[in-house]
This record gives sequence, structure tokens and C-alpha cells, in this order.
Amino acid sequence: MTTPELHLQPNCLDASDLDHTPFYCEENVYFLCKKLCSSGIADAHGSDLFVLFISNENKQIPLWHQKASNRADGVILWDYHVICVQRKKDGGTHLVWDLDSSLTFPCPLATYVSETVRPSFQLFSEFKRRHMKDSEGNWTAHPPPYEPIVAEDGSVHNLNEYMEIHAGDVLMNLPQDLTSAVLGQKHGVVIGEAQLEELFSRIA
Repeated sequence: MTTPELHLQPNCLDASDLDHTPFYCEENVYFLCKKLCSSGIADAHGSDLFVLFISNENKQIPLWHQKASNRADGVILWDYHVICVQRKKDGGTHLVWDLDSSLTFPCPLATYVSETVRPSFQLFSEFKRRHMKDSEGNWTAHPPPYEPIVAEDGSVHNLNEYMEIHAGDVLMNLPQDLTSAVLGQKHGVVIGEAQLEELFSRIA
């Protein structure tokens, strides 16, 4: 890792100071974004924050350097994962905020992609997806102690709307104004593996 990558904001949060419920990444990111905005690390309205849902049609996403992994390389197979990307408008290093990662917190975007996201990885039968409930509906990861998050429209549970990712929804050509495309649709946009390199070069 180069010196510029380590030059992050001096007032960055410590991961241990944030609420974190294992296996509830979407709720962890929700509260993380609120904290980043209220602490002044991000724009007060969150205009520089993007929430990314990582999944696919098979709901099998291998990610490395994950705290929940029992392997030395930190790889785990999530059915989905949620992270926050902060786009730095001052020309600084774009950051990934992932409370489930063992990499630096926050982590430079380029480092996170190269170390955590490996699109060409082929799944092996030894990997099994991680869920919060087993096949009989029993908790395998207990829910957070706080009350359920309620959306502005009153929705209590809309996670499945974001998790349903299909090949037919993937943007084949990224629009020039990617920010408007993301903000103009309720669930953002779906980016495929083939567009990942272009996406990260566009915001880097």
C-alpha cells in the first residue's frame, strides 16, 4: 500500500466506536452513513455517499478479508453484502467503509477492489452461503437489539427489493452522468462484472 493511500481524513471514525451487528450489513451501513453525515466526515445530506449492494442471481458472492470467515485468507461466501463508498470531491482517495472487513477502515477504493472483490474467482463446493436463518426459520445470527428501521415511506422490510438482482437488469453501457442515473431510480442501478473496471475508473 502506498503512502498516498494511507493519507485519509484525520477525523475518521474508529470501527470499534460504531454499532455493528454481525451478518446485518445493510443495517450496519444505514447507521454508519448517518454517523458519517452527523460527524462531518461526509456531506451532511450524504451526497458523497453511495450504498452498494453486492450480489448476483445465484446469491453467491465470495469476498476476501471478511471478519466472519474462518479461513486464513478471510474469504467467505455471502448471499449479499452491503458497503458504503465515499466519493471524494476534492481529488482525494475514494473510500470504502466496510465494518465486516479486516482491511483498513476506511479502505482506499482501489485497495478494496483488488483485495476484496475478485470477479473471476470460480466458486468451489466447499463454500456455503451465509444466512441469518436456517432452512427451518431458526435464527443463526440473532437480530440487532434495536427496533426495526422504518423507511421514510413507512416500509419496515424492503431488503428483498434490493437483493433481487437479475442479469436482465444490468446496464450494458454506463451513462455519462452516472450519479444522476443512480439517484434517479429507486433502487439505483445494476452493474455487471464487465462494467466494474469502467465504473471504478469513472469514479476514481
